[in-house]
Amino acid sequence: MKADRLLSILLLLQTRGQVPAAELAERLEVSVRTVYRDVDALSAAGVPVWAERGRHGGINLLPGYRTDVTGLTSDEARALFVLASQGAHDALGLGSAIGSALRKVMAALPAPHRPAAERTSERILVDPHRWQRPAPSGAVELGELQHAVLTDRRLALRYRHSGAPAPSEYLVDPYGLVSKAGVWYLVADLAAEPRLFRVERILTAVAREEPVRRRDGAGLAEVWAVLREQVERRAVGVRVSARVHSRRLEMLLRIHAGLLVSEPGPAEDGWTELEFGFEVLGAVRVLLPYGADLEVLAPPEARAELARVAAEITELYAD
Repeated sequence: MKADRLLSILLLLQTRGQVPAAELAERLEVSVRTVYRDVDALSAAGVPVWAERGRHGGINLLPGYRTDVTGLTSDEARALFVLASQGAHDALGLGSAIGSALRKVMAALPAPHRPAAERTSERILVDPHRWQRPAPSGAVELGELQHAVLTDRRLALRYRHSGAPAPSEYLVDPYGLVSKAGVWYLVADLAAEPRLFRVERILTAVAREEPVRRRDGAGLAEVWAVLREQVERRAVGVRVSARVHSRRLEMLLRIHAGLLVSEPGPAEDGWTELEFGFEVLGAVRVLLPYGADLEVLAPPEARAELARVAAEITELYAD
């Protein structure tokens, strides 16, 4: 463990030159005293590293010093090659770069680790796209967004909301881009409030000259966590109880598990009772594709809504 820790310190210092001892201790999950002992061990081994005390001090590495030791374990090498999912890198214009980077990593790996890394790349494939959905369009918009995010510029967007007759215009302060199940989102503040913009609905994105105005202490991971919780913690305005036949239960749970507000009940005579939560009554129509294999039991308004839509469909195809 100490050898791994020493190598981690060395690699961090190679990247940044100087790192506060408290930050190293937090990253490595050890005490500051242990960090100083490790620095002494590195110095005794001939590494040009020293500790500088004081308010603006830290652990320093001689500028320009480099080591060719990768320090990668077999599992770490395999993890890198599993990470090489082409979808996200291609969307960001980094498809060829990830391939080149992995070839360099392969060349730097210790010889005993190379066969495992090669087998991992051949046997494990990560496809970020969902079934029966085209690959996300709007690569040009994604490239423009990426430039604005990396240069910390405000963005002027023309955005098409689902079902809206005309696009809306926004001036936002971006935090970054997130790929969720193959769908790209821009995470940004709109008037100092966190918002989520689906990239494929962004019609134009123009980086402004003024720098981004982010809230103090807010980062991409923190803002994304807030937005994700808001999406998953949707309002339940209508609770609907229903029963579904066992031959469709697995499909229903796979597609609409997010609508359940309680665990499915025990199966009786091939039927299982469930309870769904919908924001509005009309949303109950998502259950229509299950036909007679799903029956809504309550409330009466939900049954009436499904009966009304079914009657409209019957009338449409009557002749």
